[in-house]
Amino acid sequence: MKNMLTPAGILTAADLSAQSIPNPDTGNWFLSPGIIGTLILAAVVALVAVLIVSMRFIGYMDTLKKREQARQKAAFSDELPGLSGPEIDALLQKRRQRLSGDELGGSGAAADERGIVLKVTHDPNNPLVDEKKKAVLSIETPEELKKIVVWYLAAAVFWLVFGTLVGQYLGMKFVWPGIDSVPWLSFGRLRPVHTNTVFWGWASMAMIGLGYFVIARTSNAVIYSYKLARRAWRLINLSILAGNILLMSGINNGGGEYREYIWPVALLFALGLVFTFLNFYRTVARRNISEIYISNWYMLGALIWTLVLVFIGYLPGYQDGLGETVVQGYYMHQGVGMWFMTFTLGLVYYYLPSSLNKPIYSYSLGVLAFWTQMLFYTLIGTHHFVFSPLPWWLQTVAIVFSAGMFIPVVAGTTNFLMTMRGSWSDISKSYVLPFFLVGVVFYFVGSTQGSLQAFRFTNFVWHFTDFNVAHSHMTMYGIISFLLWACVYAILPRVMGREPRQLFVGIHFWLAFVGLFAYMISLMAGGTLRGLSWIGGEAFIESVRLMQPYWVWRAIGGTLMFLSHLVFAYNFYVMTRKEKELPQPVPTSASVQTATI
Repeated sequence: MKNMLTPAGILTAADLSAQSIPNPDTGNWFLSPGIIGTLILAAVVALVAVLIVSMRFIGYMDTLKKREQARQKAAFSDELPGLSGPEIDALLQKRRQRLSGDELGGSGAAADERGIVLKVTHDPNNPLVDEKKKAVLSIETPEELKKIVVWYLAAAVFWLVFGTLVGQYLGMKFVWPGIDSVPWLSFGRLRPVHTNTVFWGWASMAMIGLGYFVIARTSNAVIYSYKLARRAWRLINLSILAGNILLMSGINNGGGEYREYIWPVALLFALGLVFTFLNFYRTVARRNISEIYISNWYMLGALIWTLVLVFIGYLPGYQDGLGETVVQGYYMHQGVGMWFMTFTLGLVYYYLPSSLNKPIYSYSLGVLAFWTQMLFYTLIGTHHFVFSPLPWWLQTVAIVFSAGMFIPVVAGTTNFLMTMRGSWSDISKSYVLPFFLVGVVFYFVGSTQGSLQAFRFTNFVWHFTDFNVAHSHMTMYGIISFLLWACVYAILPRVMGREPRQLFVGIHFWLAFVGLFAYMISLMAGGTLRGLSWIGGEAFIESVRLMQPYWVWRAIGGTLMFLSHLVFAYNFYVMTRKEKELPQPVPTSASVQTATI
């Protein structure tokens, strides 16, 4: 017993109780399944970009072809006055002749001198009349509901521009670290301002605003209380404004990522969610149809989980030492998966099929994805702390449940892609489908890459590196933001009766997509090399020097993304602005007298 109490005895006892797990061998790191899988997933994103560019190019070529045909017709019309009388008579006589039936077939060469046929196809499902580019159906919407949707989306657009302006400045600090010496502009204060603003301001406000329209339409009922909706709007905006002022003043909740707002500020946000949940729940309860549409399951589930999450994340009793680490992993991943991802997927289950004017492919796949999301996502937060002092079994459970996330991801991706099946030609007509397509592809790519990153080897290489920043943008930006933009462009023109110019929607799409791709690839490559540098035992400052060119590309990609948000803000203004009413002329006595006569 005495020997056990000596320092050597204590170390021996600790060795006997601890698991002796050696560090993974990084000799052939590029042959790791997680590394190979991530490279394949990045190639999928590049392939989608090529697909969209090809479809847009084909659409552009079709436009040029139609212009050429119109030019030829105009040239023919101009040519007629120059023909002689006999030539005109012969031409008219030829046009009066009845068709023999073999002009476009038979043994001879096809001839269409009368210009009857515009396009030939062998597709049996080809429509007789092509869909027009601007065939926007207006949706009759109550004025109060229209105001609530626009209010929430307007606040979301403002916080998007402000939050990413802060992010743009932070990206420049990586390139020019001595750009300022003002305390409230320091990286440690501005970084949580950026993340919390785009999380709780942009994404949350946009989701709730779009959700109000879905909850009313799918329930065929009036919103329970517009007053509650306005109160929630004020509370959430007040929490973001107060939280950001406090963060820039150096007042925060400590080291918990995405919960830097102190508890009074978080309480305001939570009250806003309580009002929103009550409004959604009472509206669904008053529905005029028997079924509850699957979108409502996702949105109500997200609100319930998030209220539980805020309660657990801000209870201080068990958040000491490693307990705080466990809660942080839980809170961080639940915030992304059970609030943003679950709610946004619920929106897609309404806006995607409605924008394509067809039903969702499979209700059963949607139910499978919902319940497996609820099951697997709740226990994967600890995969951010592999090789930490946390219990080995807890890390293993997180890895196993991360692999289980393949089920809801594959089910949801299949459901959305099969819903899009047969509508790929819309890529060349409108940018709504490309936004949906990129969001769905990133849903598969980002979620699958997250599961691969949970494996012990890839975690060992990428943990605490810039790769995690790339992954978070791949999910929160590539999935959530692109899908929210798709929903906004799908519904606002129908509700407000005004469309943005397709050119500016296209500029928004390509700036955001190219910017994200440059941002993501640069930090994935740099993060991998940085992790290997640490494993190799090099000095920390060497990894900083190594990252310099990748941080330049990070700043370039971030700049493109920020510019896209300015274009989106302009498009939103175009869709929601009120037309100026022309002043009515005051009738004169003469006009009154004429009208009387």
